[in-house]
Amino acid sequence: MSVLYLVPTPISENTISKVLTQHVISVIHSLTQFIVEDIRTARRFISQIKHPVPINQFQFRELNEHTQEKEIVNFLPFILNNDTGIISEAGLPCLADPGAKIVNLAHANGISVVPLIGPSSIFLALIASGLNGQSFSFVGYLPVKRAERQARLKKLERCSAIVKQTQIFIETPYRNMQLLDDILNYCRPETLLTIAADIMGSNEFILTQSIRKWKDKLPDLQKIPTVFLLQA
Repeated sequence: MSVLYLVPTPISENTISKVLTQHVISVIHSLTQFIVEDIRTARRFISQIKHPVPINQFQFRELNEHTQEKEIVNFLPFILNNDTGIISEAGLPCLADPGAKIVNLAHANGISVVPLIGPSSIFLALIASGLNGQSFSFVGYLPVKRAERQARLKKLERCSAIVKQTQIFIETPYRNMQLLDDILNYCRPETLLTIAADIMGSNEFILTQSIRKWKDKLPDLQKIPTVFLLQA
């Protein structure tokens, strides 16, 4: 029976040697078919780890936000008889990406699922935040419409206060500043906010302080991958 490997990728440029063990690289070297978010990005990553097989001998299938639910079952023949790797655009597969749908398909059809060790901006942000690491919730992307986003922020803040839970969320980098503006205007002054930007990058910035204090000076997060954490 085949194996489905969850393949990690770096979350910042030029960090492969820091974040991928030799075991992980060896497993990737043993694979020649992958399910990926973007074929071009996946090809570049595979070339960077010096895969011994010529790239033109690989098989790729794309799985991203454009993949319809009814198409998921079509991946079964691809993963059923050959070992396959799932590659996210950055970090660990199945966190804030659609890879979980393929994992569910594998479980339902007796295919072994093996997660490989690698970096996750979500968990790195959490452990560096100083916020509650015993109880936390990753809620992904908040609504794009501003009124809905503001309502969601208030709900997350109330939930955090009631159950003492850290709330973790992300945003498309070019909308970071709009999200930050809503956090500062619609969350309570004493609520703690962690901003974790460009994690593992050359301009890494991680800081936790109250909403009140954040209002004194804001970082420029425009187009910078960022994780936000709230604790009321």
